[in-house]
Amino acid sequence: MSGFGGYQQCDATALAARIRSGEVSREDVLQASLAQLDAVNPRINAVVHDMRGQAAASLPGLPDGPFTGVPFIVKALLSDCAGEPIGAGTRLLQTVRAAADSELVTRYRKAGLVIVGRSNTPELGLTSYTEPAVSGATCNPWQPGLTAGGSSGGSAAAVAAGIVPMAGGGDGGGSIRIPAAFCGLFGLKPSRARVPSGPWPGIPWHGLVQEHVITRSVRDSAAMLDAVHGVDAGAPCAAHSPVRPFLAEVGAPPGRLRIAYTARALFGKGRADADSVAALEDAVALLGSLGHELVEATPALDAEAVARAFFVMVAAEARADIEWVAKTAGVRARMADFEPPTWVLGLLGQSFGADRLADACRVLDGAAREMGRFHAGFDLLLTPTMAAPPHPHGALQPTPAEHLLMRVLGRLGSGHVFRALGVVDEIVDKAFAALPYTPLFNATGQPAASLPLYWNAAGLPVGVQLAAAYGREDLLFRVASQLEAARPWFACRPALASAP
Repeated sequence: MSGFGGYQQCDATALAARIRSGEVSREDVLQASLAQLDAVNPRINAVVHDMRGQAAASLPGLPDGPFTGVPFIVKALLSDCAGEPIGAGTRLLQTVRAAADSELVTRYRKAGLVIVGRSNTPELGLTSYTEPAVSGATCNPWQPGLTAGGSSGGSAAAVAAGIVPMAGGGDGGGSIRIPAAFCGLFGLKPSRARVPSGPWPGIPWHGLVQEHVITRSVRDSAAMLDAVHGVDAGAPCAAHSPVRPFLAEVGAPPGRLRIAYTARALFGKGRADADSVAALEDAVALLGSLGHELVEATPALDAEAVARAFFVMVAAEARADIEWVAKTAGVRARMADFEPPTWVLGLLGQSFGADRLADACRVLDGAAREMGRFHAGFDLLLTPTMAAPPHPHGALQPTPAEHLLMRVLGRLGSGHVFRALGVVDEIVDKAFAALPYTPLFNATGQPAASLPLYWNAAGLPVGVQLAAAYGREDLLFRVASQLEAARPWFACRPALASAP
């Protein structure tokens, strides 16, 4: 590794400090990252587009930022890099190149990051697992036969496997928090409109999606949010500015907080298994030992109604995304160019009327109002992140019979057929069975984070989730750093991360 053997022992903040002091060169750090990429990526398929040439060329002219010289990977969805394939996990965009950097990538570069590649993602980021037909499944570094989660599974796998100390992700229903939970990492979804989304019009998925990073340390997440947050040109709204830098909240005493906890579903019909309940109970005990007041309480939400409204919104956005992909590629949208579940979801979105979409918006906005009332009595809400630990590849994929039905009905070209068959509720229940907790906070716009505090008997990470009132990332960083200090997780790494 060109004389630099400490790469795996550093988070991004520590790496930047060592580069800044002259203890190690930018070149040596980059070579350490690329050596790990070459050693482990063939086994986990985390990075699907290599940018090492551009990374090496960028080293002499890097700006002076908080992460100057630190290797970084961006997700191949939303975070466009000028001149590089758009990707998005879909076949049509594998050779279509972005005209310019997205605003977030521009801010990553200003922070001094060295982008070494783009990570695997499911088609259009639509699933909680990363198994796109175009580039294959991403494997969990803890156990390669299991999923790394999605849709930012490639990013999480790259961090857990030691390729980079942190990587970019996007979260529309848990897509930062899910892979963070499955890969034993820290993953924060910021408040709605905290992070810029330009040049995408509005906020992706009608405000459900936020981008940020998956990290090994809390301080890296806070420092990165300091580097990139803030309104960009033409943004329809913005989160209020923090009172002080987010990094200043790391290690700051949170005081005695009133924290609600629940294992009951907040979204859909899913139910936490024994490992997820055990992780929750362990976190409750740990927070109690730190002096916080823990109260078992569940927000007064109709979890099934919220899930159905969320599905309507995502289906409508999926149809719009399909049309956008086809237009960007210069072709007409055809079933043959998309995976069957993507195409069918788009057909359903096309079949819902404007009144149904407006009603869905009202249901989701009502959930945000309820959570605002809930947080008037509680500082934080603690839940499991997922219903269960990482599952084997293919476990959530449609069955062969379901694939056949999708292809047959997809050729009919109408989502009304699915609705006439009365299978939409069944589709919703199956789609969200593993996600009883994360999507709610995309609907409400609140910040939420998955923390790696617990490992099960099989040695697999099982995340827990903390959510705060809108705009209160400061409180999440204080408590997350308190938990990190009480039970350090940085050294908990899969054996794969020791390669080469």
